[in-house]
Amino acid sequence: MNENKDEITFEDALAELEDISRKIEEGDLPLDKNLELFERGIALTRLCSSKLESARQKIEKLVDENTIEEMDI
Repeated sequence: MNENKDEITFEDALAELEDISRKIEEGDLPLDKNLELFERGIALTRLCSSKLESARQKIEKLVDENTIEEMDI
């Protein structure tokens, strides 16, 4: 579970986050396990947010480059 940012995909992180959420909501785990899962969930949330921001920046760059190319024509 200690993958670095580049080793886990957004989809895998999101699936793990959904699984963690389900486990916490069930309420069957001891406090220490819930805390451990919560901490992992926070890390996954940050990872997903970072990956989404990176994708947004790439899209903006591509759109900007395409706009510049259209203006040069």
